[in-house]
Amino acid sequence: MSDPSASMRHTSLPPHLGDPKGADAAGDLQDITMSSDGESQALYPLPPRIEARLNRQATRKSASSSRRNSVSSLHSSRSNRSCHGRMHNTHIAQHLRRASILENRKARLADRAAHAERVRLRAQEAKSAPRTSRGEDRALAAQQARERYLAQVAASCAEEVKRAKKVAEQHRERKAAENLKLKEEMEEKLVDAEKRRLAYQQNFRRNRATSVAAAEERKTANPTFGPKDEASAAKSIQRAWRYHTRRKILLDFLELDLDLAHVQGSIFEEVSELLAQDRVIERTRRVMRLCGLQDVVGAANGENTVVRVFLSSHLILGHPEYVLSHGGDREEHLMEKAKILLMQFQRVISRAPTASNFSPTSEPIISLSEAFSDFQLAFTAWKNHDSSIFIETMLAQFAELDAIWQTVKNETAGGVAGDYKEGIRYNQTLLLARLKRLAGPEKALKLVNEAIRRRRRSRRVPKPTGDVKPRSAVVHPSPSVSLDETSVPAPAETNTIRALESDTPADQLQKVMSPLPDNRIVVHELAICKEYRIDVDVASEARQAVSRGVFNFMRQDALAGRGNPWILSMAEALREKLLRVIPPGKQLHAQLSEGLDLKLVRHQVEAGTFSYDKFFAFMNNLLPKLVSPARDPLVKELAADNSHDYVDKLTKLMHIVDLLSLDYSNYLLMVSAPDLIKHAASYEQQCFEKAIGNKKLPKTQRWWKLAKENASDESFRRSGESRSASPTPQRIYVTGLVDLFIALPVQVVLEIPENLELDTLRIQRIRAETLRIITVSSIILTAKNLLKRDVRTQWRAQAQRMWDFPEAAAYADSMPYLSVLESSQALPPSTRTSLLGTIDRVLADARATPNISHPVMKVVLQKLKSHILSRLSATGSEERVRLASSASEVLSSGGLAEFIGRISGIVDEMAKVKQVDWDAHGRWLDEVAKEVALDGGPGS
Repeated sequence: MSDPSASMRHTSLPPHLGDPKGADAAGDLQDITMSSDGESQALYPLPPRIEARLNRQATRKSASSSRRNSVSSLHSSRSNRSCHGRMHNTHIAQHLRRASILENRKARLADRAAHAERVRLRAQEAKSAPRTSRGEDRALAAQQARERYLAQVAASCAEEVKRAKKVAEQHRERKAAENLKLKEEMEEKLVDAEKRRLAYQQNFRRNRATSVAAAEERKTANPTFGPKDEASAAKSIQRAWRYHTRRKILLDFLELDLDLAHVQGSIFEEVSELLAQDRVIERTRRVMRLCGLQDVVGAANGENTVVRVFLSSHLILGHPEYVLSHGGDREEHLMEKAKILLMQFQRVISRAPTASNFSPTSEPIISLSEAFSDFQLAFTAWKNHDSSIFIETMLAQFAELDAIWQTVKNETAGGVAGDYKEGIRYNQTLLLARLKRLAGPEKALKLVNEAIRRRRRSRRVPKPTGDVKPRSAVVHPSPSVSLDETSVPAPAETNTIRALESDTPADQLQKVMSPLPDNRIVVHELAICKEYRIDVDVASEARQAVSRGVFNFMRQDALAGRGNPWILSMAEALREKLLRVIPPGKQLHAQLSEGLDLKLVRHQVEAGTFSYDKFFAFMNNLLPKLVSPARDPLVKELAADNSHDYVDKLTKLMHIVDLLSLDYSNYLLMVSAPDLIKHAASYEQQCFEKAIGNKKLPKTQRWWKLAKENASDESFRRSGESRSASPTPQRIYVTGLVDLFIALPVQVVLEIPENLELDTLRIQRIRAETLRIITVSSIILTAKNLLKRDVRTQWRAQAQRMWDFPEAAAYADSMPYLSVLESSQALPPSTRTSLLGTIDRVLADARATPNISHPVMKVVLQKLKSHILSRLSATGSEERVRLASSASEVLSSGGLAEFIGRISGIVDEMAKVKQVDWDAHGRWLDEVAKEVALDGGPGS
């Protein structure tokens, strides 16, 4: 026998048993080969045939048995094959491969199940979601794109389509005229043939005969043509009578000579008087009945209205410049229909007055009826559109007359109110009658009331919100109230910070705290406007720069330890201002006098015991008893301020005292206005004489001389009078006043005459309004002309939106103006381009004032100046009322329809300035007029 080691070496093992993974199998094999008692025994190899047989049997059993291939039977397989290492290792590899295959198959099945679940969920969502057809979306998008393209094409081709329609209409008219001419020629030929036939029938003609006796019998027989019976005779008489009547009607109308050539050769007034005569209306009514012309729109007055509509066609074609306002589409259409009507009418009345020619079924009568129906419809549409403009114009005239009456109704001197009342009532009665005819009685009264309310609301002076009457104001003030003598410099004067350094702190604080302008300015403004009140914002802005400088100096001195003079000045200024608004004898007067004792304050300041906290606590307790209810929030804000910035708190305190003084002054103005206005002229004379002394008035002289030259040129241009004819002083003054106020440079670069220096701010404001008016009016007037709209129509909403543009950027960009017009009007591309260019040029001229070059702006400015000059030059009450009643019509025809109210306000304000200035400075103006006349001025 061989040794065990040799037996082990000759044992056939699977190749993988040499790997580390086969360590366990090797261990099992070693356990099998070991004896139970621990001794090494000899292991003899089997014969090859037996070993092969055992291997085949083990392989066959493992392939056919599912139990042995499972993982659960691994242990039994190991135990069964423990003695056969090669079979055991083969089964392990097969098991591992099978397990991996199963795991891969399970993973693939899980992926398929998850994919199927996702597909099922997507199908369920698709079923539950609303179905949208992609075809429908595409069709809708295509329809929208087609509509946008068609709109673009229609907008771009509007002008071409209009031109093509016009050419086609002209071609149709030409063809219709040719057809009418051919028909007339054919009818004339037929009439001639009928005449020849009748003449041939009436002439006796000898017939051929074979008998001489019969011929002689016919010679001796007298031919008679008479009716066979009475019915035939009656018909013949009636036919002859109708023929005679028709002939007489036509001859009577032809005697009027109302053809188009005669109307065009006569002046408009003569034609208007002719058409208004009763005989013309009666003869026209008879010929219209003969032609069968009837009313197709249901006119109010029946047949008379139809006759006047027919006669108006002669005026429309004969004098369109007097009847029509502009060449719009509606008026061009009306002229075309009037032309066709008169052509058809002349064709009918030129025919013979036979029954067939004037039969309702004849072709000329049918054509005439159709032409008249078309003309009446076009005339009604044009009249309705024009009547709305007339109604707006007359409402503006009625409201203007009411505004004049509201201005003069309280005037008692010289019977002014009575003179105006009669003229205003007469003109308002005429306007109301016309409005009732156009709009109806009820609607006319409603429109008049609305126009009056709107006009009075626009002229009303805005009142401050809340109760601004101070609590310290007396209930029954004495009639002789004097204004505060302390005044700040006028806004025209400039006070720099350097000028304040030389003043004492008390003077500086006094200038800062005083809210009132000069008494002369207050009385002057009150004489111009009875409801004048000092504006809080204007008073604060006038002193804003000075106030900041003074309080900066106060802060610097307080930080440097030099604040004692400021404390004394503060106490002195506050004491003086507050005692002025508290009537003597009241408890508050005594409380304030004791609390702000100047000696006590000076002693505390010198001793260093002055307390800001106690001072502000005293003021917080006192102010609620003095100020008006509208200022209570400011007082509460000051009381709630617990900061230690005493300069800032002092600023707030002075502002409250400033408002208190302002409210008290406005209250005094309200109760003392009648007395102040009564003595305004004498007070201004005293102030003016004190200001100028014995000096000359060089500015006024130069202004008067220039106004005289302009007045002479205006008279020569208007009436052709000689330049040597001297205008009246009133005319010269009004011309100079208009040239001074209605001018394009907003800033006053010209020399203001001494008598009008108090109106410097007013001149600047009216000049700014004038520039804004002519700018907006030029843009709107150009848009109306490009769109062929009536210039008298009021685009009030568009004008108001343009007027509301910020003043700083009003003339900078043209797109806001264009967007306003585009939002209310349909602008074709060509019109939009032209309008944008016009707006750019207008705004460029507005920025470059006074050098304007745009023709529309020049025309509008000239019309505005002429209107204001004529209104201010009126002498009597009748002339003033007449000009005021026609102002709306004049401004509307001049392209200023949107600013009738504003222009009327400017006229009223300038009229008050004229009256106040002439009453106060008339003596000096007369002297200036004499000096200019002696210097050899024009017309001297």
